[in-house]
Amino acid sequence: MVTAVRHLGPHWYASVMGTAAVATAGSVLPVHVPGLRTVCTAVWALSLALLVALLGARALHWTHHRDQARAHLLDPATAPFYGCLSMALSAVGGGAVTVGRDWIGTGAAVALDAVLFGAGTVVGLAAAVAVPYLMAVRHRTEPSQATPVWLLPLVAPMVSAALGPLLVPHLPPGQAQETLLLACVAMFGLSLLATLLMLPLVFARLVTGGPLPLALTPTLFLVLGPLGQSTTAVGAFADAAAGVVPAPYSEGFGVLAVLYGVPVMGFALLWFGLATAHVLRARRHGMGFAMTWWAFTFPVGTCVTGAAALARHTGLVVYDWLTIGLYGVLAGAWATAAACTARGLLNGALLAAPHTPPSPAPRPTTARTTSGAAR
Repeated sequence: MVTAVRHLGPHWYASVMGTAAVATAGSVLPVHVPGLRTVCTAVWALSLALLVALLGARALHWTHHRDQARAHLLDPATAPFYGCLSMALSAVGGGAVTVGRDWIGTGAAVALDAVLFGAGTVVGLAAAVAVPYLMAVRHRTEPSQATPVWLLPLVAPMVSAALGPLLVPHLPPGQAQETLLLACVAMFGLSLLATLLMLPLVFARLVTGGPLPLALTPTLFLVLGPLGQSTTAVGAFADAAAGVVPAPYSEGFGVLAVLYGVPVMGFALLWFGLATAHVLRARRHGMGFAMTWWAFTFPVGTCVTGAAALARHTGLVVYDWLTIGLYGVLAGAWATAAACTARGLLNGALLAAPHTPPSPAPRPTTARTTSGAAR
């Protein structure tokens, strides 16, 4: 077991995020499907089990393979995935309140969410500072290396911002409720502004440097994360604001939910089409399964909850249909990624050491090469 986790990187938390997203997004669908609530609760329970298993495996990784863990932090391609830990914690915690309470009770669900939300928020804020710092002072990156993976540590506080309002009704009225809500608004702002700084680098790399490598092409869907999650967040602020913040600010959150959410969801749909086109191209060129396929899950899930928030605050049926359509994409993507991941675990491919191309053999030394080098 200790040897098996040597190459277990932080990107594995994406599987927890995607699984929790299926459960949470399924709870906001505008249609009643018999048995769906029970299925969503079971999927949430699976995400909780995955989280516990991964936390244990990662603890073994840090204990017995600290050299590899440090190498991950110093690797510009891997370090941003530390934001996934924060989002996995917060996503499972939010799922406890939305669907998990059906099985464990409201009191236990709120307590579990409080612990996971608190831990996820602390980890997310730390990652949002530490990873860009490492990129600036320790990593050696070029503009041509920019990928949507760079967004991961910056999106983590946005996940906390969107899920924090679920805890507001369970706090004492007054200062406690308003403090938590406005803290979520602050995290919304810091994540949004940081994303607006990073996203142009990603887009410029895409249009000037050509398509991403095949294995990284699915990460284009990560851009949907801050878009869908921020739309979800402003909707959650509006839902929680009444009686928590004084007028006219409470009404202002309802206005923000629509005036911010509608255009951002429009851009999300544009990016969804662009990313889909790139993935279809990569698939034609031989793109096979990699753990990056989990990028098809959680970001799409945020768009489901974002579309549901717009449906609540606009009353437009078109957003109900958008919610249902996106959830169908999410469910299909999750089933595919989960099946391929299970197969990769069973055959050992996903936990094997990364393949390193062999170095070219040195040229034999001859009198001619020696004399040439001397000259």
